[in-house]
Amino acid sequence: MQVLVVDDIPANRKLLRVQLEGEGHSVFEAADGIEALESLAHEKVDVIISDILMPRMDGYRLCHEVRKNDRLRNLPFIICSSTYTSEADAKLAMEVGADRYFKKPAATREITAALEEFRSKAKSGRPREASLPEEGFVMKEYSEALVRKLEEKNSELERTQAELLRLNQCLEQRIEERTVELREANAELDAFNRSVTHDLRTPLTEVYAYSQLLQGNKAGPLTEPVRDFVGKILAAATRMESLIKQLMKLSLIKQGDLRRAEFRLNTAAAGAIARLREQEPGRQVEFVIAPDLVVNADVQLVHIALENLINNAWKYSAKNPQARIELGQVIWNNERVFFVRDNGVGFDMQQAGRLFRPFERLHSPSEFPGTGVGLSIVERIVTRHGGRIWAESKPGTGATFYFTLSQ
Repeated sequence: MQVLVVDDIPANRKLLRVQLEGEGHSVFEAADGIEALESLAHEKVDVIISDILMPRMDGYRLCHEVRKNDRLRNLPFIICSSTYTSEADAKLAMEVGADRYFKKPAATREITAALEEFRSKAKSGRPREASLPEEGFVMKEYSEALVRKLEEKNSELERTQAELLRLNQCLEQRIEERTVELREANAELDAFNRSVTHDLRTPLTEVYAYSQLLQGNKAGPLTEPVRDFVGKILAAATRMESLIKQLMKLSLIKQGDLRRAEFRLNTAAAGAIARLREQEPGRQVEFVIAPDLVVNADVQLVHIALENLINNAWKYSAKNPQARIELGQVIWNNERVFFVRDNGVGFDMQQAGRLFRPFERLHSPSEFPGTGVGLSIVERIVTRHGGRIWAESKPGTGATFYFTLSQ
């Protein structure tokens, strides 16, 4: 049979086409009632299967128009719907002239059984028995169906709005609870920082002080082994003091508001370079600083981040007699990307995932001393600014650390 499938959803038309063609029927398609009437004007059709809710002309109106047409009035008409599914909707479908009404998704066997029934009636020459209802009656029933559907949709919308309001209230309550928890956690962190400052640094200061007294012969002359032990104690105390300072700095990075201002990275770099030259005046390092690296960021935090990156480059290029450290920027995908590059020992990129984890070190402390916290601090500062940081390197050729700062 030649079947015209009318539905505004292409996937529904395709599904029904596959089902019907699998049963040996030929299928035409239309996206709404207007398009269906245009197809009926020049195509031979044996059966119409139509959805109800469609733009321009829906299935009710299409069925009524078909029944008003002398040439088409006896054409079998099936209405299927997943929206108009009440008994009143099904009753109206039959009143406007439909031969069958199915709720979607209709079983293939139900549709094919109806088509076979229509085929048998056509072969026997029996005319369609139903009469065409009056126009006024159809419009009245049709209007009532639309009003009923609008009321159902309005009720559904009101229920949805009520549920959204409830969910929003729950969300606001959860946000408030989490905010309180966060404040309490920050307060505990502050207390911990104070405890670290006092409870750890105080005994450490005593260890340091007494070791210096011993080293200065205040307790009498020391044998060489004892002097060596005291030197190791002082070195360990110094490392511990540095580690505590770094831990304090790391824990405080994410607290407080960002205080953004425009400033030049050149200025921050100059200060870090001056301090390094003062600490190791004998080193010859070439610094290349690009001009006009203006950013809008938290001055104090970015100074800390840049100083850590430059210190890192200084440290890992120490074995190169022609050390070179560069600070610059590139534009990638319309984004300003800053970088600190050195020609030091570099690292294996397979280990890059460990770079920004606290206390992770890619080189031994005996070769390159440090706490293993500096790059973690840099990563937290960059993240607080809405930026990203990553590195590229090869062993023996140096490393480049790239970072962005959201403006």
